[in-house]
Amino acid sequence: MAANGWQPVAILLTHHHNDHTGGAKALCEQFPQLEVFGPQETASKGAKTLVHEGDRVEVMGLSFEVIATPGHTLGHISYYSSPYLFCGDTLFSGGCGRLFERTADKMYVSFQKLNQPPGETLVCCAHEYTLSNLKFAAAILPHDPQITSEYQKIKDLRAENGISLPTKLAHERTINLFLRTQDSDFQRALSVNTAIGPVWQTFAVLREKEEKRFLIFRVVL
Repeated sequence: MAANGWQPVAILLTHHHNDHTGGAKALCEQFPQLEVFGPQETASKGAKTLVHEGDRVEVMGLSFEVIATPGHTLGHISYYSSPYLFCGDTLFSGGCGRLFERTADKMYVSFQKLNQPPGETLVCCAHEYTLSNLKFAAAILPHDPQITSEYQKIKDLRAENGISLPTKLAHERTINLFLRTQDSDFQRALSVNTAIGPVWQTFAVLREKEEKRFLIFRVVL
């Protein structure tokens, strides 16, 4: 950072996991004036200013709205300032974060919130999981032309060490199954009858299928 002449201004923490907070304290030691914003669960991880849903964070002329997005962790938050959406480990390109501290109904609500901004919004998620997510999506809907085409595109891109992020929200609405759970055709594909259950049950069924896939993948490894 110093070699490039960069001067950090602020850190926006989304949740308490160490892969997201590990360098905050060291950076503050090097740059004492550095602002560090985060939810309550990051108080011990270096956050100087604790923020909650509805708060606004001013950074470099941008005003970020704080959005509560529990699911991956209990107090996970996201930051939105058009056109940027920093969503941590909640919404990924083609997928959804794992449910460590909340249930599928809470994550479903979080996804509905993150789906509100305009389609041109740049989804700046925290990990390059796109290829794996699309492989799962293609297994669920093997005849969906948008998903199969995108899977091959990202497969080729990653083979050349290219990056798929950030992505646009409008694009995610076509390839991310977790943003399509209210689609009746998709519900039928998952054999979900929304007439006899809560609106979030399709999301829960899909998340359970992906979790089983993840566990099988770990066993194989």
